[in-house]
Amino acid sequence: MQTLFTPVQLTEPGLAIANDILRKCVHCGFCTATCPTYVLLGNELDSPRGRIYQYKDMLETGAPPTAKMVLHADRCLSCLSCMTTCPASVDYMHLVDETRARIETAFTRPLPERLLRWLLALVLPYPGRFRLALLGAWLARPLAGLMPGRLKGLMRMAPAKVEPASPMDRPQTFAAQGERRMRVALMTGCAQQVLRPSINEATIRLLTRHGCEVVVAKGAGCCGALVHHMGKEQASHAAAKANIAAWQAVEAEGGLDAVVINASGCGTTVKDYGFMLRGDADWAEPAKRISERTRDITEVMTELGLGTATLQAPPALVYHSACSMQHGQQITEAPKRLLQDAGFPVSAPAEGHLCCGSAGTYNIMQPDLASRLRERKLANLTATGAGIVATGNIGCLEQLSGGDLLVVHTVELLDWATGGPKPPGLA
Repeated sequence: MQTLFTPVQLTEPGLAIANDILRKCVHCGFCTATCPTYVLLGNELDSPRGRIYQYKDMLETGAPPTAKMVLHADRCLSCLSCMTTCPASVDYMHLVDETRARIETAFTRPLPERLLRWLLALVLPYPGRFRLALLGAWLARPLAGLMPGRLKGLMRMAPAKVEPASPMDRPQTFAAQGERRMRVALMTGCAQQVLRPSINEATIRLLTRHGCEVVVAKGAGCCGALVHHMGKEQASHAAAKANIAAWQAVEAEGGLDAVVINASGCGTTVKDYGFMLRGDADWAEPAKRISERTRDITEVMTELGLGTATLQAPPALVYHSACSMQHGQQITEAPKRLLQDAGFPVSAPAEGHLCCGSAGTYNIMQPDLASRLRERKLANLTATGAGIVATGNIGCLEQLSGGDLLVVHTVELLDWATGGPKPPGLA
């Protein structure tokens, strides 16, 4: 793709990177076949190729974003399926990140939209606030029908039960069982420890059982993905720096072999800290080092080896690969192999590359499209005949729950198969 940035524009790091990304696009259109919004809507402006043209126009001219362009940018799930498909290796992820940051600073959204985004950024990344908000939403569920717009959907998404905080999510160190093979820091996350605290508990049991000393670091918190995808760079970079500082302290105390993450959406972001903070002289190198040491739990368990599975006649599963797992981190086989090693018969659904519609806060911000993607995904999962869905991302787990299928985190199943308790979703 030809670009027309001026030499002055190209002195700006963000535009220089955008220029390099844009020039790789060859307009082939392969991305349209795997883009969830294009598959649903058939609108070129809601395809990666169409969005790239719109981003290019805004970035080159320096003109303020138009409402039409923002509409199509907001409809993008950031699923990154287009990157997996692209034969030219167009780095769409960093292009859309740059675009969203500019939209955030140069476009004035309608007041209700601004308030909703402010509320989500204020509450979701903070487990204490989020738990209180869920309790309030649970109490107000009978009034959901009276709520305006997307608040109605938010109220109905409140879980039937709000779990108490797990003592295992507090800063502490869990000793390895037997000989210590690794020392790792576990990111406990934000929404996950509120919505499904059993995931972190299962992760700690699984790691310590296989010889890992696990540290829950003081000062670590949300990975920053939620605000990052809203274009709020200052907030996302602050979250990244807090985590990096916390894990540096763990390393200084006794070494650090890996930062382990059990929510693939967080993993994609933390593995990108080196890029996010590349221009910060004080943080660029520490960020790069942390990104290089970050591993999904299935990557770590593949390295350690699963050991002896203890289940008799494990149930059949269908594995749902989160977009952040298969497209963001390019992890496709490890989770399925581990589940099979644990004795589970594992099948794969049709259209496994398509997003389920969760995508961080997408199911809140774009409820109609998210609902259509959810129904499509559930139909494909159900068609396999398996009654249990395994997945490695809390967003997908919540998005797909509530129907006839039981949705369980991969790590809970691996913990169960190697001596841990039965996952709460199956109990």
